[in-house]
Amino acid sequence: IGDGAPAGNYGYTNTGYSVYEEENERLTESLRTKVSAIKSLSIEIGTEVKNQNKMLSEMDNDFDSTGGLLGATMGRLRTLSRGSQTKLLCYMMLFALFVFFVIYWIIKLR
Repeated sequence: IGDGAPAGNYGYTNTGYSVYEEENERLTESLRTKVSAIKSLSIEIGTEVKNQNKMLSEMDNDFDSTGGLLGATMGRLRTLSRGSQTKLLCYMMLFALFVFFVIYWIIKLR
């Protein structure tokens, strides 16, 4: 078949073919290991993204409820400001600031 090589091994000498075959097997195993590592890393990234999205959704709900509370408080303050009760208005504003800082502190500790 070619250059005196036996017809049964398709032109490859036994030693040359086995060296290339072993190198291919080694490279294939190395590639398989790397693909497995990348797969597990991508699964972990997906899990982390899901957890972060859940946390962001919870924070969005918290901020919405806080915004609703502040909106209602500001509405009450506007109602009070129409009257001449300035002392009561000052107390309400101080209370609203206190509530805002307490909510801010609670969210910050989470």
